[in-house]
Amino acid sequence: MDNGFFTPEEKELLRKHYQELAESTGDIITGEDSERLRKYLTRAVERGKLHRNIFGLNPVCVDIQTAVIAAQEIGTSRSIVLGIMLSSLALADACSVEEARQDFGDEVATILHGLIHIKELYDKSATVETENFRSLLVTFAEDMRVILIMIANSVCIMRQIKDTENKEAQQKVANEAAFLYAPLAHKLGLYKLKSELEDLSLKYLEHDAYYHIKDKLNETKKSRDAYIERFLNPIDEKLKAAGLKYHMKGRTKSIHSIWQKMKKQRVDVDGVYDLFAIRIILDSAPEREKMECWQVFSIITDMYQSNPKRMRDWLSVPKSNGYESLHITVLGPEQKWVEVQIRTERMDDIAEHGLAAHWRYKGVKGAQGGIDAWLANIREALETNDDGQMMEQFRMNLVEDEVFVFTPRGDLFKLPMGATVLDFAYVIHTNVGNHCTGAKIGNKNVNLRYKLQSGDQVEILTSNNQSPKQDWLNIVTTSRAKAKIRQSIKEMLAGRTTLAKELLERKMKNRKVEYSEATLMHTIKRLGFKVVTDFYHAIAEERLKVEDVLDTYLAQQRHERGEEAVETRSAADFVMNQENDPVKFAQSGDVLVIDQNLKGIDFQLAKCCHPIYGDDVFGFISSSGGIKIHRIDCPNAPQMRERAPYRIVRARWASKRGSQYSITLRIIGQDDMGIVNNITSIISKEEKMLMRSINIDSHDGLFSGHLTVMLENTDRLEQLIRKLKTIKGVKNVSRV
Repeated sequence: MDNGFFTPEEKELLRKHYQELAESTGDIITGEDSERLRKYLTRAVERGKLHRNIFGLNPVCVDIQTAVIAAQEIGTSRSIVLGIMLSSLALADACSVEEARQDFGDEVATILHGLIHIKELYDKSATVETENFRSLLVTFAEDMRVILIMIANSVCIMRQIKDTENKEAQQKVANEAAFLYAPLAHKLGLYKLKSELEDLSLKYLEHDAYYHIKDKLNETKKSRDAYIERFLNPIDEKLKAAGLKYHMKGRTKSIHSIWQKMKKQRVDVDGVYDLFAIRIILDSAPEREKMECWQVFSIITDMYQSNPKRMRDWLSVPKSNGYESLHITVLGPEQKWVEVQIRTERMDDIAEHGLAAHWRYKGVKGAQGGIDAWLANIREALETNDDGQMMEQFRMNLVEDEVFVFTPRGDLFKLPMGATVLDFAYVIHTNVGNHCTGAKIGNKNVNLRYKLQSGDQVEILTSNNQSPKQDWLNIVTTSRAKAKIRQSIKEMLAGRTTLAKELLERKMKNRKVEYSEATLMHTIKRLGFKVVTDFYHAIAEERLKVEDVLDTYLAQQRHERGEEAVETRSAADFVMNQENDPVKFAQSGDVLVIDQNLKGIDFQLAKCCHPIYGDDVFGFISSSGGIKIHRIDCPNAPQMRERAPYRIVRARWASKRGSQYSITLRIIGQDDMGIVNNITSIISKEEKMLMRSINIDSHDGLFSGHLTVMLENTDRLEQLIRKLKTIKGVKNVSRV
């Protein structure tokens, strides 16, 4: 059957796990299901469709191990087990969705379709460590059971890659587990799987930290257990004396949780005071629950001093998700802080089974309500064993609110539902939006009005001949795009006004016509324009010929000299819209070329590092859409590269335009009466160099100060530094 695809060890492993699966699931998989599944597996192996993954793991073994994890840790059904066992076949194109539908039913086919859809999503995206990708993952899954399978599969893979030689792939899988599947398991109430994923991720990503904490915990386990016993014994006596029915248990925090506290509190393992928590669970009648919980609270706080800042009362006012418990932190023996949770069996059952969504009060930040409400109910749906109606009831429907699209590089963006190609172009950059002509999605060209769908990979098409139009405001839906279009149209009209005015003045000069502002204003009125800018727009758009304007201007001039009668109006009729006066037009030529030789893009020089012409620089797309230019050695550069590498663009200086830049220098040396005069003397002798400020402080015969000058480029800067260093007493000159 296997043509050597399965090793003897793998065959034994399959038999073992199949037995485990049968014990966990009972008879939900029929003999007919097993026979059909065997048929598909045999066909796939014989045709060479199945291949080991990047870690050399057998996909069939991975599938059955994933099914066992799902059955034992999550709770499962026929559709989930069959969906898992067919997943590798479907992804290897050895079993189509329609074949699965015919042989196993609609629910199995739906799960396989979701798994295939997610594989396509992974193929598109270069970065998965974002909240947007997590949201899109859930949307793409279509059926919530697919998310459960992905979590179980992540646990399965993470358990088996400890000794892999492919460290790069190990890091990638560990990152996915940490950023995607652990938070999703957290929201589902699958706390055991969540903790395992976090701990394994830490083991692979922070190897030294993981084993440091693990070794410390192993060293202190006996003493920790003994301490818990010393802490609980007197409480046990008091609770028994009070006639309460209860049981107590202690748990050590996960290694990942301890690591997070170590980083947050900046301490070693020994400095994390709440390494463990005690849980006191009461067997109380419903009407006595609160009373008995407060009774335990009173007994403990009478024995040990409590920390009021660490008290959490979710008993009097339960959380919105139904979570009820009393959390107190008390100072136990040896002056150690201990967290105690007081609850009843009912409350504990709700908390343990996920109906109390732990993420609400201590979980993932930035969570989105639609996803969370959907995920929080999955366990309840699974426990009903209703894989049809109940599953559909809790299906996610995020597409009503937002869409997620990719750039060709795999960067992921979120936009509101109904957003168009033009909206997305303005998300990328204002200049891209202004020159957008359409987009390519897949192999299909679409126009500006195309409404984006989740998962679209969008390549914006541009042309230098394209410019914003007034009707674009009816195409876009986002406020950002509307504002950028209005701003661009206003600037474009202002530029046209300036060009038209220059054209008119040049024609008047060529024809040796005497210019008069008053005569021109009357001419504009005579031509039927109430607003000056409308007059210049008409010239720019060639709706009004300059020659006709000049003829009318000369006629008005003759009238003012009394040479001919001209119909006049009172001054009260004249309106000049000063608000629409033309703005200064940008100088021609580009100082910078930004990414792939794009020119004409708005940019600002960053104030954190003050780049000047000649510095090695890069561009960073800010949240407002503009580009800020930073030096390569800017102190903020490492943080920008780590947090948002997709927003960094290449930049280089294109040409010198005589611009001057503000540069601050720090000067240190021995104090001297003439030191300031010597410094200012050197700068005053430099051609085209302006000193803006100088500040020198002297202490114990030494001086330090800051000098700010205006200069053109790094060559001038280096020359200035060399000259300043020649001054007697100056020890060091450095750029700030």
